[in-house]
Amino acid sequence: MLPSDGTLLRIFIGERDKHEKQPLYEWIVTQARAHGLAGATVLRGLMGFGANTRVIHTFKIERLSEDLPMIVELVDTDDKLEDFLSFVEQHIHSGMLATMEKIQVRLYRGNSSSQPDSPAR
Repeated sequence: MLPSDGTLLRIFIGERDKHEKQPLYEWIVTQARAHGLAGATVLRGLMGFGANTRVIHTFKIERLSEDLPMIVELVDTDDKLEDFLSFVEQHIHSGMLATMEKIQVRLYRGNSSSQPDSPAR
């Protein structure tokens, strides 16, 4: 059960960022699941720039970027996300921006079946 007062952690990275040859966004999501966080979503940006480059990366037909911005959003309690962010910081030393904000969880329903990966009905 997730309390109504939750926290949203956003981690901003680049599409090319890796952790031990695995895309960094994949590593973050698999680690979030292993740490028992309530949920994670990866969003691919259409345009952006970051601290490591002042070049604007964009998704346009005439100039397709291969390093678009990525946002990993994670939702859980403040304590669990603080612990998770500390874990991530121990493994990722550059190319990342993280923000946290208080949220109000209005609805959080898990699958009612006993198998966590079965489709919802």
